[in-house]
Amino acid sequence: QVQLVESGGGLVQAGGSLRLSCAASGSFFSFKPMGWYRQAPGKQRELVATITSSGSTNYADFVKGRFTVSRDNAKKTVYLQMNSLKPEDTAVYYCNVLGKGPNDYWGQGTQVTVSS
Repeated sequence: QVQLVESGGGLVQAGGSLRLSCAASGSFFSFKPMGWYRQAPGKQRELVATITSSGSTNYADFVKGRFTVSRDNAKKTVYLQMNSLKPEDTAVYYCNVLGKGPNDYWGQGTQVTVSS
């Protein structure tokens, strides 16, 4: 059974950095494109960044140039390096296989709070 455990969130001042990790279980990981998503209070979950099994990446415009997604297939872990954080980046951050919907399995997420 798939399990995803996000970690690395916290409270940081605007302009600061955080590195999120997402540890996955299951044999699927190495073959699947993965995504980092976020959900702010009162808003829908949105896609932040994606990475294919071979390491090709894509980013939402609102994080381009500030966030970097990477993965270590041997460790079954996806990372999100977040720099130049802004208060509007405050949200719960999740990772998942790309394309999963709201009724699919999601981990508990990790809270990122950016103070101004």
